[in-house]
Amino acid sequence: MKASYGQVVLVDNGYFFPEDDLHKDVSWFLMDAMKVLGTDAVGMSEKELRFGVGYLKAQVKRTQLPMVCANLYEKKTKKLLLQPYVLKQVGTVKVGIFGLMSNTVDLGPMKDSLTVEEPSAAAKRMVAELRKKGATVVVLLSQLGKVESEDLVTAVEGVDAIMVGHNVPLLQKGRTIKNTVACYGGEQGQYIGRTVITLDPQRRKATADNETFILSAEVGERKEIAALVKGFEDSFNEKLQKAEKERAAKEQAKATSPSPDHYLGAEVCIRCHAQEGEQWKTTRHARAWQTLVDGKKDATPECVGCHVVGYKQPGGFVSVTATPTLTNVQCESCHGMGTQHEALTASPRRITAETCRQCHTATNSPTFDFALYQPHVAHKYAGTPPPLPEGHGTSMQRAAGGK
Repeated sequence: MKASYGQVVLVDNGYFFPEDDLHKDVSWFLMDAMKVLGTDAVGMSEKELRFGVGYLKAQVKRTQLPMVCANLYEKKTKKLLLQPYVLKQVGTVKVGIFGLMSNTVDLGPMKDSLTVEEPSAAAKRMVAELRKKGATVVVLLSQLGKVESEDLVTAVEGVDAIMVGHNVPLLQKGRTIKNTVACYGGEQGQYIGRTVITLDPQRRKATADNETFILSAEVGERKEIAALVKGFEDSFNEKLQKAEKERAAKEQAKATSPSPDHYLGAEVCIRCHAQEGEQWKTTRHARAWQTLVDGKKDATPECVGCHVVGYKQPGGFVSVTATPTLTNVQCESCHGMGTQHEALTASPRRITAETCRQCHTATNSPTFDFALYQPHVAHKYAGTPPPLPEGHGTSMQRAAGGK
């Protein structure tokens, strides 16, 4: 985009802090990465308060990342927690970028020390101030959600572009709301939105358009950034492995007696279903665990569940040391728990697209098509299965291959 357009700003809408203490390191790493990428402004949501005000302030100071929020105040000092906006000269254009978060969200433990101003009042003030300081284009990084964001730019004049965030749908083509072009870029960093604004001779907005693109394998990598990510993920995975071993040890200590219903592992199934077992061994399901090991994701909880049998379920996978026979996507992943075999025989479980969608979700496996994928694992499929699209598989499998 920077090669195609001479005057470009890069922004992130916020909402990127993890939701649990285990992944706290991800927050500072993402801030480091955004700084390395040259991000011009970063929005703010209640998620960025997850580890406390002191932690957020320390990371902003350390990274010098330009995080903005124009309506989040400290109660004690009555001062804004972060800078309200960034005013940046980009070529011949001066761009003003400000952020807003919702005043209806639950601030949790921070509610006693922070307060959020009503967004539209803050927006009117910011637009007026930025225009007074010479902003040619005004951009809002909104964490208000879809409806409230759209209502705000309908009521408040002067916002040229808005990045709509906070549990919003992904729209490949943006919308124009009154005089504002809106970007709905999804979440989890899997998409990038391009908003193009043209100016007339009087330096006013003439046209505006938005389109969102998936960051698939075809986009390619910046080698230095990919190396930075891999270095972090490798060291972070080691930390998660240690935590997982501790968790597994506690789980084993609690399991004083085995559950009457539990998982058995493929080798037990293969005793009677030898032909199906041999066919399964030729599929990628049979090597699913190795993809995590290769990508150093074998201690990442959100990845492990789709690469083993019965994760965090009675009698299911605990750890590769404690339950080595339950790694990979095995018979019971699709057909049900082995100790319930008699019930399954009386009422066979049909394998449908919904069965696969437990792991091949729209987020983890955006190219999933049951009719295309099913022949690659079906036991009785005749002929050569059609090729899978490039970059197929779950998000962790794609990460191992250079997502």
